[in-house]
Amino acid sequence: MTADSGADTAGITTGGQGASRTPRLVLCAVEEPLAAAWAEAVAERRDVEVHRGSVLEVGAQAVVSPANSFGLMRGGIDAVYARTFPAIEQQVRSAVLAYHGGELPVGQALIVPTGVAAPAWLISAPTMREPGERLPPDTVHPYLAARAVFHLWRAGRLEDERPVRQVVHTIALPGLGTGVGGVPPQNCARQVMAAWDEVFDPRGLR
Repeated sequence: MTADSGADTAGITTGGQGASRTPRLVLCAVEEPLAAAWAEAVAERRDVEVHRGSVLEVGAQAVVSPANSFGLMRGGIDAVYARTFPAIEQQVRSAVLAYHGGELPVGQALIVPTGVAAPAWLISAPTMREPGERLPPDTVHPYLAARAVFHLWRAGRLEDERPVRQVVHTIALPGLGTGVGGVPPQNCARQVMAAWDEVFDPRGLR
């Protein structure tokens, strides 16, 4: 159910069938500054899309939660998830406890079922350790969180041992750290695309 941002972990394999594919990534924004930053960052790309609206409006199999390391989902987009999927906070916190001893570090991610048909999965990828934490101007947490999401898609497995990439074909991703964390939209957008290019090398070298 989990994958860190740079190395394999127990129960996770890399390579093999499908490793060269990429998911359909939809970058979402309900506020214009982030939407504009997404659009600028993905200009002339064909592998990433921008959606001006909620992540819940995208026909995705998985949505991304930029929560905290303890899985508390009380503000921002995480509060929206908690209202939409009533058991999701407990699902995330239970998974964090079971697989990470109660704290999921920034730079790692896990996937849990939402309990609904679509989106069927939620990927928790913390951008901060503590709830409500203000991130420093030079933070690289959006990059670390995005990289964890992409590694999880590429190399992670569900509890039933199915590769994540077999069940998740579209990922809807909101701003990472751009709310309470205070990360400027342009910084977030650049870091997310840097992570995308690192994991899914456009030159085909990975």
